[in-house]
Amino acid sequence: MNLAEQVKQAGVVGAGGGGFPTHVKLAARADIVIANGAECEPLLHKDAVIMEEQAADLVRGMQLAMEAVGAKEGVVGIKGKKQRAVEAVNAAVKGTNVRVQLLGDYYPAGDEYDLVFNVTGRLIPPQGIPINVGVVVNNVETFVNIAEAASGKPVTHKMLTIAGAVRSPVTLRVPLGTVYRDCLAAAGGLTTDDAVLVIGGLMMGQTTDDLDTPVTKTATGVVILPRSHHVIQRKLKPNQAQAQIGKSACDQCRYCTEYCPRFLLGYAVEPHQVMRSLAFTATGADYFNQWASLCCSCGLCTLYACPEELYPKEACDDAKAALRRANIKWAGPTTVKPHPMHDGRRVPIKTLTRKLHVQDYDLPAAFSEEGVSPSRLMLRLKQSAGTACQPKVRVGDRVSAGQIIGEPAANALGAVLHAPLAGLVSEVTEHQIVLERS
Repeated sequence: MNLAEQVKQAGVVGAGGGGFPTHVKLAARADIVIANGAECEPLLHKDAVIMEEQAADLVRGMQLAMEAVGAKEGVVGIKGKKQRAVEAVNAAVKGTNVRVQLLGDYYPAGDEYDLVFNVTGRLIPPQGIPINVGVVVNNVETFVNIAEAASGKPVTHKMLTIAGAVRSPVTLRVPLGTVYRDCLAAAGGLTTDDAVLVIGGLMMGQTTDDLDTPVTKTATGVVILPRSHHVIQRKLKPNQAQAQIGKSACDQCRYCTEYCPRFLLGYAVEPHQVMRSLAFTATGADYFNQWASLCCSCGLCTLYACPEELYPKEACDDAKAALRRANIKWAGPTTVKPHPMHDGRRVPIKTLTRKLHVQDYDLPAAFSEEGVSPSRLMLRLKQSAGTACQPKVRVGDRVSAGQIIGEPAANALGAVLHAPLAGLVSEVTEHQIVLERS
């Protein structure tokens, strides 16, 4: 069995949030493999912990991936400020064909378009992916999972940071399906009576007040803030209200565009033009929506650049959804040339943290080996890009740790799901499998 098949059977997906099934990338041909350790979401630390604790596994996973795709060079991108991670990875790469490249402390250094350009000088074509320029990019945790898959170990656990309004911010390794309520207990409990969870980070994460939301393969961490916090108030604004505010208040100042990381790389992303389209009905919608096509949804325009606190990122999200529904493909410029101010307009993480008013929550979240031992797991059947798994167990079945309990349909894009621990299947629905610990 080759590496791509081993990784497929282990259910490995992008662990940095994207969730793309990793075996597909390993079936390609590339000349450079990059480990993304940029981790630029404020308050999250899980990638740094992975590099500190499992640097040897990271490098082994990279070398296996390099052999699989035919790459001669491997690069680990790490922010220079993550000194312990840099030291650990530098020690692990000695004597190998993998090197470390230090990155600046700005947002969003982890966007793969930006990362590939910084490491290789290559610009991914509009609406392209790294393989179009001979590069494979994975999150550092994904490479650790590749190494484990090669040893026959499936993905059953996830590393994530618990930060924000908790007594003791912490980074944990927990079984998939663990609910965030259990993770919060491991962080000493909440320091607010009206908590809202931002799963995935303040900039690109999803909000919920359901503490029983389960951890999935794409979880990177959760930031908890009081419902009264300004960022939460903005995120909870209904979509229709966001659009109405933008339609009435946008004065076309262009700050959203001038700070856009993709625009500064030379791509035709202009959020202010998308905001202008809010004033139109059908007239011109197709044309103006095209300015959103290459948006990476980093949120910098909404949460940092706009002086009126409007919602250009959300307008771009809506425009991209409209384009998908209409099956409209990118028809804009195909040449890319970085803006002269590309380097000068990068937003430092410290500046972003102040803008978000979360300085008081900007604390270390050291790794805890204790983790959590949940008695009940809620395992979502869709934890990756592509299709959901089909259940392979029934209520009343007893399963062993590592057993396959869900698989995507034959020839469908997706990822196999394994039981994180031995237990009894107590519920099977079209969305999840509930497993009770034996």
